This record gives sequence, C-alpha cells and structure tokens, in this order.
Amino acid sequence: MNYKAVRFSLTASDEESRELVSMGYELLSSIAGEAGFESFEESENGLTGYIPESLFDEETLGEVCNSLPLEGIEVHYTVSEVKEKDWNAEWERTGYEPIVIDDLLCIHDCLHALPEGTEVAHEIIIDAQQAFGTGTHETTRMITRRLFSLPLSGKRVLDCGCGTGILSIAAKKAGADSIVAYDIDDWSVRNTLHNIDLNGVSDIEVLSGDRSILSHVSGMFDLVLANINRNVLLDDMETFNDVIRDDGTVILSGFYEHDAPLLIEKGDELGWRLEDQEIEADWCMIVLKVER
Repeated sequence: MNYKAVRFSLTASDEESRELVSMGYELLSSIAGEAGFESFEESENGLTGYIPESLFDEETLGEVCNSLPLEGIEVHYTVSEVKEKDWNAEWERTGYEPIVIDDLLCIHDCLHALPEGTEVAHEIIIDAQQAFGTGTHETTRMITRRLFSLPLSGKRVLDCGCGTGILSIAAKKAGADSIVAYDIDDWSVRNTLHNIDLNGVSDIEVLSGDRSILSHVSGMFDLVLANINRNVLLDDMETFNDVIRDDGTVILSGFYEHDAPLLIEKGDELGWRLEDQEIEADWCMIVLKVER
C-alpha cells in the first residue's frame, strides 16, 4: 500500500493568534483523523500526516484545512508520495533505542541489545520493517504494560491491525494460550511473522485482510486488542462484538483523549462497560468489559 504524506504548517495573523498554534495542531490532527489520516509525526516546524493513497482526496483535504475553528490561524500544506519501499526506511536503517517499561519489559531491535545493568522480566525483539508498533508510541506502551497485568493464562486473544506484531508477542509472553492477528497491509503481516520468529513464540496465527477476515475465523475470543485510529475503531467495534465472549475484555487505543467519549458510547450500545481509562501525552487507552 502506498501513502500520501501531507506536511501541515500553521501561521498566525497576530500575537494573540500565535498563542493558539499549538492547540491548532492538536485540533488539526483530530479533524484529519476523521478524514482517513492514520498517523502523524510532530516536529518543531509543523505536523506531517500519513493517509493511504486510496483514501486521499484533494477536496476533502481542503475541507480539513478550512474547518479549523480558530480565528487568525491559516493552514498551509504540501503533499508528497510515500512509496512502500520508502516507508519507514530511515527508521529501519538506524533502529531505535531500547524501550524499558517499568521492570516488566525491554523492547529493542536487532541493532541494540538490552542495556547493560537493566533487569526486566521479559524481552521483546521488534525488527520494524515498514510497519507500526515498536513500543516508542504511547498507545503501544499503554497496551503492552496492561497485558502483563491481566490473567491471560489459557486465554485466546485477537490482535486487530497487528503492525509489527508487538501486541501479539507481548500477549504470548504474558501467558496467553493462542492468538489470531490480522492486518490489512501485506508488509505488516510479513513483519509480524518475522518478529514472531525472532522472539521464538508460537500459537500466533497471522492473517491478511480487514475486519471481514474474521468471518472466516472460528471460535470466540477472551480478549480483543485494537490500536487503530478512531474512525476505524468505530466502524469495527460491531464486528469485534461478534467474536468476543460474553465475559470478555476489549482494549482500544490509537486515539486522543477527547475522542474517548465516542468510543465509550459505542461500547455502551454493544453492552461493553468502561472498566478503566489511561492517558499518556493526550493519547488514550480504554479497557471495556463485555457484559451481555
């Protein structure tokens, strides 16, 4: 899958408006997320959003820019193509520093070993090849940390939008019995399989496709994990409901704190009760208990 990269920058007409620029970028990422943008990278000079080429529409992009509800703030943007072969290329070349989560876990790549003197209960090796999910992002860290606090022994887990496979691997190391993972991107499926081999874990089935692939999966799940953007989650939650046990747990992330009420409301409609909510740097994770 090819992506478009849209580089957003905001300019202020006066000093008073300039104080709103930071808020403007946060609002812009939320509005753009509703239009299909999947991820964002912040920098000192602006915000870059990534959207699948198949979803990109210049008219919709114009509407996104014109809908920012802040007086005196003007949105500028440039669009470039990101080919599959270039996606994440610099990240793959240089790797990333090991990520230590409490005393539970160290996530590191093939270029960096466990830091000397670090003592953790588990290690996960993630070789990120054109896929999202290394543990550097707040949403991945929140879910991963939560997995090690759950009684997963004997449980069956569904990992929706698996990316690098980090959540599947973490769930297995946390005691899960078996896992089904899927992703719409073929390179994510390949990367997940690669990382499963690197970590020496088993009983993880990896499928290529979107939520419709679940119609071909037999049996029910005790735990559903989904670290995806808000709109995809809202569209997919009813499908998750078809495959989750009546006493199961759903953990959702990949969205901002201000988007949580929409997902909690949708969960209520399905008979899912909010059990916990965690915030890290404006990103949110919610834990929902199925009570049908």
